Amino acid sequence: MTHPHTADSTTLSESQPRAEREPVIAALSSSNSQRRLQAALSVGTTAEARHLGVLIQRCRVEPDFFVRDMLTWAITRMPAEATVPLLIAELSSDVPQAQSQALHTLSKIGDPRGWEAMDPGAIGDRLIAHADTEVARSAWRAAATLVPGDDRERLALSLVAQLGKGDMETQKSLSRAIVSLGEDLVSVLDGRLQAEEETVRTHAMATREMFTDPDAGFAHALGEAKRVVALGSEVSA
Repeated sequence: MTHPHTADSTTLSESQPRAEREPVIAALSSSNSQRRLQAALSVGTTAEARHLGVLIQRCRVEPDFFVRDMLTWAITRMPAEATVPLLIAELSSDVPQAQSQALHTLSKIGDPRGWEAMDPGAIGDRLIAHADTEVARSAWRAAATLVPGDDRERLALSLVAQLGKGDMETQKSLSRAIVSLGEDLVSVLDGRLQAEEETVRTHAMATREMFTDPDAGFAHALGEAKRVVALGSEVSA
């Protein structure tokens, strides 16, 4: 029995040389970002599945955010039966950008197979605790978008285990992912409010504040949490 990923890869490699000879596909590698953007738009507009492999390969190396976003849009225009298996295969890539872009694109497609491929309950924390910050952040956002209702609490507990990591922007991304799972899950933070590590405690407090006052903003919530923790330390000293 042929593994589906192997079959996809073979089809991809066979169709690619023909696709790469087309001017619009060659333009995806132009040194001019506007030309690359226009090329991605054109390929997405025609939405021919034979271009899929070239689009996914370009996602691995494209340096411009707006072009990457257009590449994602172009991929989502293709049939999910063709795109999802190839994107799932990218989650095992050695190239962090390939992983983060695949996660982002899977979240846009919304296919249940995307969740199965990133579910921490099935694959562990390989993606949500990835050493590359962009991969981890993409995994948090994608998982929170794709998780079925019955798995929300299990995902929330997995995400809460990542509290305290990274800079403020990274922490904000994690808090937003946790909060987006629903206010009925605020209690998943309880165990972290008394954590030994100060960064974990403050991050947990800030996230809890976002549950109760989403409009406050993460920077304000984090500032308040740090003040509370500092006051607590002074009292206990």
